[in-house]
Amino acid sequence: MTVPDVADHVLGNPDAPVTLLEYGDYECPYCAAAAPVLRQVVTESDGHVRLLFRNFPLPSVHPFALTAALAAEAAGEQGAFWPMHELIFARQDRLDDAAQAFGDKVEADFAAGLEAGVGGTPTVFIDGRLYSGRVEAGALRRAIGNGSDPDGGRDPRPGRQRRWSLGIRRAQREALPEDPEQDDPGDRCNY
Repeated sequence: MTVPDVADHVLGNPDAPVTLLEYGDYECPYCAAAAPVLRQVVTESDGHVRLLFRNFPLPSVHPFALTAALAAEAAGEQGAFWPMHELIFARQDRLDDAAQAFGDKVEADFAAGLEAGVGGTPTVFIDGRLYSGRVEAGALRRAIGNGSDPDGGRDPRPGRQRRWSLGIRRAQREALPEDPEQDDPGDRCNY
């Protein structure tokens, strides 16, 4: 079970029995696509699932990710973390350098991510166990329902006939695979 840190941002029932923990980068197009899926899983869980978000900016590939994380943390101080979280992803193609006041929080999240073995974004943990499947609502629900195996004992991708929802992306700046069944690491930004 993942126990939220006092500084964690929690979406959903704070006392939910299942915890999704995402390490994300605000400039990562895959994180932008994962955000509405994770929100949907929490919203449709009837209080059974909560989402914790921790910053894992990848400045070598996303020069404005740290600044975006700082802006989200600043909004969190005002009680508006989740609205800012959504806004940043919605306007991901317009990010620039700005606020630096929440550097310690972002650095602590990043250090915790490194300690947990995070190597790219989005990285999701279910009750403290690494989830390695695609960030898709059905696959996440299966992994949550299984409890003991975050991957549900199988690859969540087989049998999928429709195209993976691309969501909000900056495909012109960071090309995405056309085939959702593709095995290359095309659905994450690596450290």
